[in-house]
Amino acid sequence: MFAQTRDGTRIGYSIVGDANAPKKIVLLHSLAMDRAFWAPVAEKLSKEAAILILDCRGHGQSDKPQGPYTAEQFADDLADVLDSIDWKTITLGGCSMGGCVALAFAIRHPARLKSLGLFDTTACYGEDAHSAWKERADKGVSDGLASLIPFQKTRWFSDKFNAEHADLVQKCVDVFVANEPHAYHAACMMLGTADLRSQLGQINVPTRILVGEQDYATPLPMAETMHKGIKGSTLTVIPGARHLSPVEAPDVIATALREIM
Repeated sequence: MFAQTRDGTRIGYSIVGDANAPKKIVLLHSLAMDRAFWAPVAEKLSKEAAILILDCRGHGQSDKPQGPYTAEQFADDLADVLDSIDWKTITLGGCSMGGCVALAFAIRHPARLKSLGLFDTTACYGEDAHSAWKERADKGVSDGLASLIPFQKTRWFSDKFNAEHADLVQKCVDVFVANEPHAYHAACMMLGTADLRSQLGQINVPTRILVGEQDYATPLPMAETMHKGIKGSTLTVIPGARHLSPVEAPDVIATALREIM
C-alpha cells in the first residue's frame, strides 16, 4: 500500500496483524534497510496489536526524491501516513536512523504519541558527524554501495551472529546494495547533521531505550545521553548484540515494546 505525503512523495507501507486492533505500533527501520527489517519483531507482536511498517523516504518501495533530507521531514512523512489510515495515537519504535526519526516525531507530534522505543540510536552522532557521514556517503556513490559491505557487516552484527545466521545477514546485505546511491547519500547527510539533544526534555511518554552491548555505531554513551534527557525513560544493554538488535535479538525488542504498547 502507498500513502502520499504533503509534498507528493509516495511512502510504501504494510500493516501486520488486525488493522482495527486497539493497540497500534509503528516501527521505523535503520539506514538503507526497508520495512522487512522489522519482520521478526512484527511477527511476535502481530496477535496483540496492529503494526505499521513503512519504507522511509528514499528507501525500499517509497519514492526517492533528491535531498536534502531531514529527520523532521521523515517525521512529518509518518504523520501523513497516519492521517491516510486514520491512526490517531501510536506506540513508536525506531532503530538507528529510525530511532532518530522517532525522536523527531516525538518532538514534532507529541499528541500522537503514546509511548516510544529507541533502539541502537542517538540524538546526535557527535562533533565530527558531518565529515564522517559525508565520507561514507561519498564512498557509497563513488565506489558503489557494495564497497561498504565489509564495514557494514561488522557494525550491524556480532561476530557470532554473522557466523551463525548467514542467511539473515545476506538479506540485509541484499537490501543495502539495492539502495539508490543518491538517496543513500541524502540519508547519510541527514544523520550527519541531526542534533535533537536540546529537545529531549520535551518528550514526556513512557520510553524504552535499548542498545547492544557491542554497538560501536551508536554506543552506550549516546544511549545514556537520551536516557538522561528523557524523563522517566529506562535504559537496557542487550548482552552480546551489536547495532541492529531488532534482527539480532528480536525477542528482547518485542518484549520492550510489549511493556509500553
